[in-house]
Amino acid sequence: MIIKGFQDLEVWKKAIVLVKNIYLITQTFPKEETYGMTSQIRRAAVSIPSNIAEGKARQSKKEYVQFLFIALGSTAEVQTQIIIAKELQYITEKNRLDILENLDHIARMLRRLIQELNRSPLTENR
Repeated sequence: MIIKGFQDLEVWKKAIVLVKNIYLITQTFPKEETYGMTSQIRRAAVSIPSNIAEGKARQSKKEYVQFLFIALGSTAEVQTQIIIAKELQYITEKNRLDILENLDHIARMLRRLIQELNRSPLTENR
């Protein structure tokens, strides 16, 4: 398959599914967390596919990789917030495990994509 745009990337597609799941799960968070934990975890989750997309649209491979690293950092941020949400009993153990598994998969895909880009010839075209 030829990758034309960010919408063709499997890692971007998986990140979009993650965002939908985060939004569904955070709907049950306490109302007093609307501007705290709920907002923070949603923004961090949205950051993952957003940075993948923005990086893909950049002019150079170096910039693309930089945005992929930002997306990777956002996976760690969401992981931390999911652990905190479980500690505060905002989510179930099953939800915690499912989301952490998805985040781990996305993080591995991002690392592989970064490695592939770093190994490819030094052309600016992706």
